[in-house]
Amino acid sequence: MRRAQVQRTTNETDIALEVAIDGSGQAEVETGVGFFDHMLNHLARHGLFDITLKAKGDLHIDAHHTVEDVGICLGKAFLDAVGVPKGIRRYGHAVVPMDEALAEVAVDFSGRPFLVFNADLPQGKLGEFDLELAREFMQAFAVSARLTLHVNLRYGQNTHHCIEGIFKALAQALREALEMDPRNTSIPSTKGMLEK
Repeated sequence: MRRAQVQRTTNETDIALEVAIDGSGQAEVETGVGFFDHMLNHLARHGLFDITLKAKGDLHIDAHHTVEDVGICLGKAFLDAVGVPKGIRRYGHAVVPMDEALAEVAVDFSGRPFLVFNADLPQGKLGEFDLELAREFMQAFAVSARLTLHVNLRYGQNTHHCIEGIFKALAQALREALEMDPRNTSIPSTKGMLEK
């Protein structure tokens, strides 16, 4: 089973995280930010990843450092759990409807970190989660996992539905990209390597 643990302690956050890529969608997530916990549970469930996470952050300031640092840790955990990426599909794509919202995510587990985030979200909050933190999380995750990530919110009105659709699409795209390809046991690149 592809699995990794990450521990990160700074003056702003203290995070302990374990990820199993070949899991069953189980999540034990506690960040102190309710809506964010809800999204990470979706990531685990719809990607069939097992995620155990305890994060303590400076929430008396706001949720920014907690959300960003969880993105950093989660990305590193995925990168470490994959290890040498022999036999993975590498690419993943998902389009997910969430009531009136439609979210699309494409992933290339390439070793080249890059984020394109096309989601016209308003200013505001869902609980203690500032809506702009959706992008901050995706940026931190993409850089630490060293993957190319394209997020497109095609349309939507309810911000809860919009962000939930994005996280569910990310889960599905990651699941596809990291699945083992029975027809290919080598590194999926003509270079013979994916940059780390």
